[in-house]
Amino acid sequence: MESLTLPSRALYLDVAELMRQRIFSGALKPGEWIDELRTSQELGISRTPLREALKVLATEGLITMKLRRGAYVTEVSEQDVREVYHLLGLLESDAAKVVAETANASEKQSLLDLHQSLIDAREQRDRFFQINESYHMRILELSQNRWRDQMVADLRKVMKLNRHHSLFKSGRVEQSLREHQEIMDAIAAADGQRAALAMQQHFVNGLKAADSLGSPAQTSASAT
Repeated sequence: MESLTLPSRALYLDVAELMRQRIFSGALKPGEWIDELRTSQELGISRTPLREALKVLATEGLITMKLRRGAYVTEVSEQDVREVYHLLGLLESDAAKVVAETANASEKQSLLDLHQSLIDAREQRDRFFQINESYHMRILELSQNRWRDQMVADLRKVMKLNRHHSLFKSGRVEQSLREHQEIMDAIAAADGQRAALAMQQHFVNGLKAADSLGSPAQTSASAT
């Protein structure tokens, strides 16, 4: 039988990941124009893979394509933030309900371990954000619904456009940890309805904290 040669990862996907990380890190700021010529020269590539990468980021909501003006890093409005929080609350509360009702002891322990790591990292900003996202994504993973996983992943990418450390100035970290504990207590008790309500309230409170900071640029993508 003739062996098959699998194609290597397309260049534009690597370029998309690089651009995505520049956006998340703030190296590319909301509203900033993407200079295709300069960027392609900097990366040592033609403009074709860059343009394909920008199309990928546009489908994720990270890039906005403007007619005859080119590509810009998406600016997220207050209404966008509210809508994303609302949808995340619906999707992740449903996932928490499923996990509470179906997860085994080992799976629940993995969540407890992440929760403890989050507590330990409360004073370490970047690590806190990273573990917090891992905690939420672990709940989604355990709920085993790939369609929901994809929707949440895309929504969280949009939220990262407004990532800001004001969370640490507002006392939101401690409140968020208490809310996580309520979610964990419900999951440990196999109480699906309670877990769903706790997760929903977690996002309601996250949005309130974001609104209290004023402009969208001051909200935190990791307030939940």
